[in-house]
Amino acid sequence: MKLFNPEVLTTWLPPHSIEWYAQVSRLQGKYLYPWQSTIAKPNGESLFDQEVMGNIQNLKILDVGCGHGEFTIQCSSYAKEIVGFDVTKGFVDIGQSNSRANVSFVVGSAKKDLPFEEGEFDLAYIRKGPTSAYPDLKRAVRAEGKVLGLHPGDDQGKELAELFPGLFPLTSGTPILDMIHHRLEQSRYQSATVETFSTTEYLVSPADVIKVRCFGQCPDVMEAVLETNLSDITKIFEQHASLKGLPITYSRYIVRAIV
Repeated sequence: MKLFNPEVLTTWLPPHSIEWYAQVSRLQGKYLYPWQSTIAKPNGESLFDQEVMGNIQNLKILDVGCGHGEFTIQCSSYAKEIVGFDVTKGFVDIGQSNSRANVSFVVGSAKKDLPFEEGEFDLAYIRKGPTSAYPDLKRAVRAEGKVLGLHPGDDQGKELAELFPGLFPLTSGTPILDMIHHRLEQSRYQSATVETFSTTEYLVSPADVIKVRCFGQCPDVMEAVLETNLSDITKIFEQHASLKGLPITYSRYIVRAIV
């Protein structure tokens, strides 16, 4: 059985494109996952957040790909000063509306030179943001300063393509990890490592499977999948779910670099 592929719809936008981020901003206001799930702890994201909080005390910090600035503002309780940087103006506007005295936000693309002075920051982090920022962060962060990164793992949700053929695309290899290594090689940091953390995420309901696939898309995309595939998705979900929900791999890469 092959399920409906929502990418055939004319309104489908490639996830993580500039247009897609702008649409997420319009539809949701904030960059938040719309599906319900529970994630076993510790996991890559919780470990990364703890590591960032433990390394920014009284320092000037850059948050690359800050989204609507929720984590930026959390970090401001520890940092001396923090700047949030994101390509989506709608997200930045929300961050600015909730800002504090030691927080500022800048709109811009990490695919270009970052609009900051050489050695301006003590530490920079990329929390699920663009890998394209790594090369110029070597300039924007002072010598001996740290650069930390958190990115989805290539194994993230790998079971979904097997369980729901057609709905989720099949992938192979490690394209995300390969790109991270490529960016780090370009950057020529004093040292740089990538660590993988994997645990289990439990999707609560069949509708959450669809929300994962249709995240950031126009409402008509989700409506089309619901109308076409909800019954089949529900059957597959119920066959493979535990009492906690449908188990899928929750995988993250953590980057640690010294300028």
